[in-house]
Amino acid sequence: MQVTNKLTPFFENLNFEREDNTMVINFGPQHPSAHGQLRLVLELDGELVVKAYPDIGYLHRGIEKMAENMTYNEFLPTTDRLDYIASTSNNYAYALSVEKLIGLEIPRRAQVIRTMLLEINRIISHLFFIATHALDVGAMSIFLYAFREREFAMDLMEDYCGARLTHSAVRIGGVPLDLPKGWLENLAAFIAKIPEEVQTYEDLLTQNRIWKMRLENVGVISPEDALSWGCTGPMLRGSGIKYDIRKEEPYELYSELDFDIPVSDRCDSYGRYQLYMEEMRQSAKILHQLIPMYAKTEPQLMAHAPQYISAPKEEIMTQNYALMQHFVLVTQGMRPPVGEAYVPTESPKGELGFYIKSEGEPYAYRLKCRAPSFFHAGLLQKILVGTYLADVVTIIGNTNIVFGEIDR
Repeated sequence: MQVTNKLTPFFENLNFEREDNTMVINFGPQHPSAHGQLRLVLELDGELVVKAYPDIGYLHRGIEKMAENMTYNEFLPTTDRLDYIASTSNNYAYALSVEKLIGLEIPRRAQVIRTMLLEINRIISHLFFIATHALDVGAMSIFLYAFREREFAMDLMEDYCGARLTHSAVRIGGVPLDLPKGWLENLAAFIAKIPEEVQTYEDLLTQNRIWKMRLENVGVISPEDALSWGCTGPMLRGSGIKYDIRKEEPYELYSELDFDIPVSDRCDSYGRYQLYMEEMRQSAKILHQLIPMYAKTEPQLMAHAPQYISAPKEEIMTQNYALMQHFVLVTQGMRPPVGEAYVPTESPKGELGFYIKSEGEPYAYRLKCRAPSFFHAGLLQKILVGTYLADVVTIIGNTNIVFGEIDR
């Protein structure tokens, strides 16, 4: 009887030929440092990684196919479950694609609120990154400090929409709620503390010799590799390429705001860490500019498009035609024109966009999510080769991947 290894079919499909003096191990999918359901098949020569194959699919839920069987508004809360660390960025990217498809113009106040929520989400995501990344490398204190500030940011989200993790804080056509009383004052107090807190993190890490030894010249990505593997966000800017969709293809109010795009030419994990720190300062700078802009806007929160968007509650309660339109939209869904749309957005992790093809039905004929983590997970098979097993944990954490948006 021939005895075969359970991994044999997997290796055969990948043309995986193991040398006699090497060892093959599984890193994940249950490893706590895999940051989700990532299975890495590593071939090791001692502790040196010779080959690496990311194996994904352990969290696959068929979200894109679900979108094709749900009305446009029904699907919006599901987008929270993609990048669940910064769910509003997913709500927004999806809503923006639908709005382009149906040609909606969003009220000014809704644009201000949306941009505020997006930048708060960026801070929340970056705080989560530095907390978990440092914990992987062995720095415990920074985890506690970063999560403390993240709780304050999540308090702001909860005060606005009632949720802390999966927000559903954006609607197709605008936002569901105006800012509650005292919210802007709490936001101002929070962002006033951010530069000071970021400086604390840098005091703990930037010149720490253990931190530098673990990150410097580890996970090196050349500009050519970053482009050819489809890197975006800090993974691309960390390789010296200055590209941010908020500047290149501005959406919402970003064309009116003054902020810088941090870039590093170090091309390693240390340079990318520095980018995340500076990006939090820039988000606080953006939020400072948005606070006075809010007071100059009219109190309209949703676009006026009766064939696509329900009328305000006052009209629904007093006008029969508005009530009938609302009933049809809720029970049958909107019917966008035949066409297709894709709008890229700069999520905390990189380019996030939704391609939607419409056949004029209440359901999308095809929906495809372009998520940054998918490309960055694929890059692991390139950048892990030649590193040591201990560096694998550092590199996975530094890529800042989340498997909700990889396994779709």
